[in-house]
Amino acid sequence: MQSLTRHARAYPRRSADRGHDLTRHRAGQSPEALFITCSDSRVVPALITGAEPGQLFELRTAGNIVPAYNTGTPSGERATIEYAVSILRVPDIIVCGHSHCGAVKALVRSEDLSSAPAVHSWLQHAAPPARHLAPLPDAEADDLALPVQRNIDAQLERLRGYPGVARRLAEGTLNLHAWFYEVHTGAVLLGSERGYLPL
Repeated sequence: MQSLTRHARAYPRRSADRGHDLTRHRAGQSPEALFITCSDSRVVPALITGAEPGQLFELRTAGNIVPAYNTGTPSGERATIEYAVSILRVPDIIVCGHSHCGAVKALVRSEDLSSAPAVHSWLQHAAPPARHLAPLPDAEADDLALPVQRNIDAQLERLRGYPGVARRLAEGTLNLHAWFYEVHTGAVLLGSERGYLPL
């Protein structure tokens, strides 16, 4: 914790040394993209993209899961997406999954999460059915790339069910992107009709 505190204390000076004018942020924000990714500490959007303050509007959830649109119950995730799309009018949304994802692993392997009831509930009610994520029969036991990529695709499909997203897509003013980040190499793959290929 001490190293984090030390860096936080020095942040204003470091920003000034790098030529960043933080005072301009008083006027508001106009991010280039909504970046939806996992809460995993190994995934750092600003490092992956090189984004400066103000460029990314971030949403982080276990398993980069986008809950289905439902106005019946409040949801921080839905509110964040709606704000980014309808108020900030971001032109792009990136859903970025990653290798070695614990949430997808728990789903695919039906792991016992009785000691983490909130995590269990989130995965059971928010995630796509595990059958959509199951690895191919000949996949190695520790290979989660395919189910993680299928999970990314499922979240993009969920996003299309949000009224604001659907409206912006119909207008041609919003683009959706699927990214797969390898935490052990730093490589980013882009989802396409031909599968996930190097960015």
